[in-house]
Amino acid sequence: MLRMEGWKRVDADPSPMEHLEQSRSAAEQPQQDPQISSSLALSHKMASTFVFFFPSLLVFFLFSISTTISSAPILGLDSFLSHQSQIDPIASNDTFLSLPSHLKKSLSDPPPPFTSSLLLSLSISVPIHVILVGSFPSDGPQLLSSFLSSAHSSDLFHVISPPSQSHHHLSVRHSLHLHPSSSPTSLSSQLFAAIASHLSSSPSPLRSTFQSVPSSAVDRLIKQDFDARQPVGGVHIYLLNLGSQSKPYAYSYTDGDSSPAFTRCSGTLWTAKDRYIWIDLGAGPVDYGPAISGDGLLPRGEFHSLAALHGRPKSNKALFADAASLVWSAYQVLLVPSLRIPVYFENSLLVQFIHVYGSDGRDSRGLDWNSIEKTFMDEVRGGGLVFGVQSLQFKKYEVAISQCPLCSFAISRSMNFYTSRFLFDNYTLIVSEYLDSKRLHQILSDSAEGLKRSVGIQDEEFGTVLPVYVFDLDYDKLLLLDRYHQAVAFKDMVIAVRTRSAQTVSDYNCNGRHVITQTRELERPLVGSILQSMWGVSPTHLSWSPRHNSTLLDYTWSVGQTPFGPFSESMSLSFVQKDAAKRNVLLTALNYTITSGVEVLDSIAVHGGRSRLLRHNRHVEFVQRWNLFKYKLDKVISAMSHLDYDQAFYFLKSSDHDLFAIHSLVYQASQELEASLVCFKDPPFPWVALSVSVGILFAFFYVYAKRDRVFRNKRKQF
Repeated sequence: MLRMEGWKRVDADPSPMEHLEQSRSAAEQPQQDPQISSSLALSHKMASTFVFFFPSLLVFFLFSISTTISSAPILGLDSFLSHQSQIDPIASNDTFLSLPSHLKKSLSDPPPPFTSSLLLSLSISVPIHVILVGSFPSDGPQLLSSFLSSAHSSDLFHVISPPSQSHHHLSVRHSLHLHPSSSPTSLSSQLFAAIASHLSSSPSPLRSTFQSVPSSAVDRLIKQDFDARQPVGGVHIYLLNLGSQSKPYAYSYTDGDSSPAFTRCSGTLWTAKDRYIWIDLGAGPVDYGPAISGDGLLPRGEFHSLAALHGRPKSNKALFADAASLVWSAYQVLLVPSLRIPVYFENSLLVQFIHVYGSDGRDSRGLDWNSIEKTFMDEVRGGGLVFGVQSLQFKKYEVAISQCPLCSFAISRSMNFYTSRFLFDNYTLIVSEYLDSKRLHQILSDSAEGLKRSVGIQDEEFGTVLPVYVFDLDYDKLLLLDRYHQAVAFKDMVIAVRTRSAQTVSDYNCNGRHVITQTRELERPLVGSILQSMWGVSPTHLSWSPRHNSTLLDYTWSVGQTPFGPFSESMSLSFVQKDAAKRNVLLTALNYTITSGVEVLDSIAVHGGRSRLLRHNRHVEFVQRWNLFKYKLDKVISAMSHLDYDQAFYFLKSSDHDLFAIHSLVYQASQELEASLVCFKDPPFPWVALSVSVGILFAFFYVYAKRDRVFRNKRKQF
């Protein structure tokens, strides 16, 4: 007989570029949670068997496992790669080709078993320093650690709007690394004195239940403490418990007080430009969120964590349970937020402002293009938002709506109506208009070439081009996008609209008053929308929940220094938005790299394993390439854990060369495979088994024939 040991046909194997293209499509469908490899499971089983009798042996055994799985440092490789990053910061050259022979020899050691769990288990550690300021018990740091350690588990990064037919998570994990501590009493004394001084010198407000204290009065002192703690890495969260003041107070973020025509939303927290957050548990209590109905409300009562010190007295455990809840919420929403969309790296970024104005002319009040551009370019010059090898440009175009028939058609075609009831003398039915943003987006996308000709936009060589359409209409009534929004961000454009109507009462409430939206002012909504479309930065009130399988709303962090949400008036960016812009690009690329690496391992397994697929010379180069590839990925994770995104970018770009070389090696080896026939002898006839079976069958029939004698009736005979 013949047994066929065949491989796939030679012409059925894709080329290296096709491998990478398939991996890119697979990167949009991130992998499921990794499973433990068989060798690791066997090791744990052996350790658990002997743990009772040999505890010291167990410790040694587990240590040996951890050192085997993690990449051991290679002497001289770090310095070599650091030197390469200085002379080639964009990683355009393949570092493997210039490796010294002794480093290649060090990379030739056989790696641990090639399993996808080695790649899918990569986890970014996020260091958080929680500083307790004020009257906290001495065991506060221990209580905070115990609550967070019991509640925390490693989780995946999520995407709110993934590509079609994709999962809402990436293949990269994150974990919280907590460092709680108490601050010196001098800081709490200075903060208490600063607040008390402002309260004593300011008159009591007429329209508010608490006194407004400028956030800058407290932030100035906390920034001094933060600067004194440097160069400690990570994010610092200051929890303030400064004791009771003479008046209830909350923090204001802009100049001026609230009035019937202007809403100033006060809060109890602040996210700074540097990597620190402070939360005053004694301020407030404040409330903001939907006014009529909806999710995400921050209530005034004592049940929200921001009001932990208000209401009935609480035990230490109850207090720190609320504090741990705040820290956990800040970690999820601000430090590892969901990606709005996947963002791919491009060298050049271009934002096109396209202002479609009416007959009233170019009214720049509330639409200062230079101010919007300055917000982004100041951060770029400070090293934020983009990597050193990227460029960001802004260009402005203007066109009258009378000279753009496509613009008029898009507006008229997207107009919709809705009804609502208002109680005047009696219930009255009101009909209002709004623009359907999805229909408007579809029309603008389909008519992109015609719009370019109408506006006068020339085709240019840019990696990512984001058009920002602003429709400045001659319309006296209120007209918003989808009834509620001044600007809406899409993956490929931003759309904003305004009319002659100056303000409206929104469906949001802040500290007992309805939020008045200034509909002519578009700078802050446009800044937030550009962040979403260009860098995939999620609004501070949106996050993806895998447990609910939907997007959750929570407006807790939507006050202060954020361009998102209806409660903030700030255009400036905090470290939350600046870090998210770079991190999102890295996470998208890292997810693609991991998925592509897993596909290489699957391809090797399909072809019978690396010992069968790769010959000696290719096997040595494959092992060297794989060890260098895994080493660079570990450096990417380490750099992102230290919040050094530029270094992580270099190692990630450099690993692309090794990944492509690995694909090429597998492809070339698969081209040389040929189907083979292996002959083997027929097995001998099973005489022994047949004899035993016949004997058992004969015994059964014998017993059955003699059943009357064998199983005689033993009943008594009379």
